[in-house]
Amino acid sequence: MDFWYSENHTDNVKLSIKIDKQIYSATSEYQRIDVFESYEFGRFLALDGIMMLTEKDEFVYHEMLVHIPLAINPEIKNVLIIGAGDGGIVRELAKYSDISAMTLVEIDSCVVDVCKQYLPQTASALSDPRLTIHYQDGLKFIRKAKDFDLIIVDSTDPFGPGEGLFTKEFYGSCYNALTEDGICVNQLGSPYYTADADAMTRAYSKLRTAFPITSAYQAHIPTYPSGHWLFGYASKRFRPMDISKEWNSMGITTQYYNTELHKGAFALPTYVKKMLDL
Repeated sequence: MDFWYSENHTDNVKLSIKIDKQIYSATSEYQRIDVFESYEFGRFLALDGIMMLTEKDEFVYHEMLVHIPLAINPEIKNVLIIGAGDGGIVRELAKYSDISAMTLVEIDSCVVDVCKQYLPQTASALSDPRLTIHYQDGLKFIRKAKDFDLIIVDSTDPFGPGEGLFTKEFYGSCYNALTEDGICVNQLGSPYYTADADAMTRAYSKLRTAFPITSAYQAHIPTYPSGHWLFGYASKRFRPMDISKEWNSMGITTQYYNTELHKGAFALPTYVKKMLDL
């Protein structure tokens, strides 16, 4: 008998992945956590029935949230990560020897524990000595945060535990928590299906009210709804194309990101530019 994991992307569209077995399932204080072994995508993590990452394509998502801002400002030293309990963001940040401190704020400690045990490829740097983990609500933490050079918001979708990370208050607090050279990046979701596109548009409109410089960029992530995924970029000073000449000489190993792709990632389709009023 074949076993399939299925996730509804809309009422009329479903993604199904053939699985070998389910290797973990539990309900934490905040959400249901499942880990499956699949034939095509390796192990994958689902929260409340929504796929968060797979071993085969997670590098795209994590590289695009980390290397875009670091290629713009390689002088970043102090980084705040909100969400990202799977460890993928920390793994990519750990490649930069000049980063002196990483602060991870994750509401659900169970996510961290599960990923350490079952997704070591992604969670490999969660023991980095530069990392401090706070298990609390990111919205509450950011209100008092100060002096960060970079904020990476790796949130779930704008409902449930991640809902507060898509508000005007949250983005305003991010602005206040950054240094004058600060950069903030976040996941915006897909622009393709109507419900996802509406949520993306609302989130970006709130982001641009908080920062003088904002834009959006894209990547192809096969297991995410439509495969077309957007990220938000916001800064007090740096523009998206301010790519440092130093980055290519730093020897950072990537599978997806490069500085030529960086330029192209901000070249959005016309329909997306219209949605975001770019």
